[in-house]
Amino acid sequence: MLHREVADVRRQGNKVGLVPTMGALHRGHLSLVEAAFEECDVCVATIFVNPSQFGPSEDFDKYPRPLDADLDALATVGVQIAFVPETGAVYGPKHATWVEVGSVAEPWEGRCRPGHFRGVATIVLKLFNMAGADFAYFGQKDYQQAQVIRRMVEDLNVPVQVRVCPIVREPDGLAMSSRNAYLNSDERQRAVSLFESLRHAEKMIAEGETSAARIRGDVEEILLERGKGQIQYIALADPETLEPVERITGETLIALAVRIGKTRLIDNCLAKPN
Repeated sequence: MLHREVADVRRQGNKVGLVPTMGALHRGHLSLVEAAFEECDVCVATIFVNPSQFGPSEDFDKYPRPLDADLDALATVGVQIAFVPETGAVYGPKHATWVEVGSVAEPWEGRCRPGHFRGVATIVLKLFNMAGADFAYFGQKDYQQAQVIRRMVEDLNVPVQVRVCPIVREPDGLAMSSRNAYLNSDERQRAVSLFESLRHAEKMIAEGETSAARIRGDVEEILLERGKGQIQYIALADPETLEPVERITGETLIALAVRIGKTRLIDNCLAKPN
């Protein structure tokens, strides 16, 4: 049904942008819609809480699902097609095919959340096939996810152009996330330590620090002292391959995953020497 509707739109000469989401929409999601309208005539937004990308001890059951509010938000930014499939329409009773992406899916989130990227790559490919859009929009906050999707698109010759849009932040710097709603007031204040540690790392690199170990040490100190969080990883890596770097010689990805209270948060930035 969705593919036919999008095909009709494209036959009229319109370019179509796809914004895949899991709902609980915030300003970051809506910025992806705005980016789509900068180069597309029609925007398709999908809302689907994908069970296959959640582990057995993760928050699938309690993940927020404010569907009416989400649809209202999409309408306010002009989305023409909202696709909200039921799980049975996405994964049939005999579903047995999964997409496994290589090395970019292995570190960080791949280690912390086994099977996560298999679920992500599979649902994204399904949505690409169902929509048949020209462009697809993702946020930089999920940097590794974006690289996984780019790798899949290139390797499988998927006819869609992937766009990765900047992180949208709260006024104090916290990256917008649907999971921020889980934070109590104290945890919310501590969560800003992710942003503060990234800004500190950017400053170190801009001022000429080249040791990844020293940068990682400073970032860890900020996260532990100001955030009082449980650090899952602090990575400094090549932005394309995600291979770790020990010396900063050019643009470098700094990626974090930290648990504040019971809430797992991720953030990242791209930093480069002056």
